Amino acid sequence: MSKLEIKHLSFSYDGSNKVIDDISFSVEKGTFVSILGHNGSGKSTLAKLIVGLLDKNEGEIYFNDILVDKKTIRDLQTKTSLIFQNPDNQFIGSTVEDDIAFGLENRCFPRDKMQEEIEKYAASVNMLDYLKKEPINLSGGQKQRVALAGALILKPEILILDEATSMLDPKGKSTVRKVIDRIHKENKELTIISITHDIDEAMLSDKVLILSKGKLVKEGKPQDILRDEETLVSIKLDMPFVYRLEKELKEIGIDSKAESIDQLVEDIWASK
Repeated sequence: MSKLEIKHLSFSYDGSNKVIDDISFSVEKGTFVSILGHNGSGKSTLAKLIVGLLDKNEGEIYFNDILVDKKTIRDLQTKTSLIFQNPDNQFIGSTVEDDIAFGLENRCFPRDKMQEEIEKYAASVNMLDYLKKEPINLSGGQKQRVALAGALILKPEILILDEATSMLDPKGKSTVRKVIDRIHKENKELTIISITHDIDEAMLSDKVLILSKGKLVKEGKPQDILRDEETLVSIKLDMPFVYRLEKELKEIGIDSKAESIDQLVEDIWASK
């Protein structure tokens, strides 16, 4: 059963120019899907359509095989969490603890059990030691990890990351990326959809979709899609470093299909 299925989805802001143009794809339960595309490709609009922040013009969205409409959209929204790109725009509480608790308070979660949940999910993103800190004293990467904790504490069935690492420095990107990867591996019930142009993040996913000018132009496993240099160049992205190096090594007679630098090094030594 697909967790999410999109059929012939289209959307236009002005009624004439389609930002999303007849897109169809499915997302299986527990998978990690990355949606890649250059600025203006429609990927962030797609995220907003999925969670009902925008009303589609055409097409259908199915959540757990149920058509999403005015009667069922609330069920989808309560089981979906969305993380935006700017961490500063997501803080509501005056401390890390308050912010993680915000969603539970809105759902009238029992106060006597709330602290245990807060600490559990803060620990899951390596932020347990920061519960009393004010947001202003956190780095961008730390803020995004707090946003993740606040989303995960609501136990969503779908977690959508809308360019969640795009405003972070390299260290922050790496830290958040590792947390997302670990969450995916540990929680087989959680479906993750990442709207991104971070190639390294996309390598961690189970499936990659490529959007260009509102259309879905390619989809498949990351090890296939991210080796397709022609397609990546067309959307103004580079191949991952490990695949670029793999290509250059092949030109000098070293054949490898490594998925990491460590594997690539092993293949180089084996060729000696």
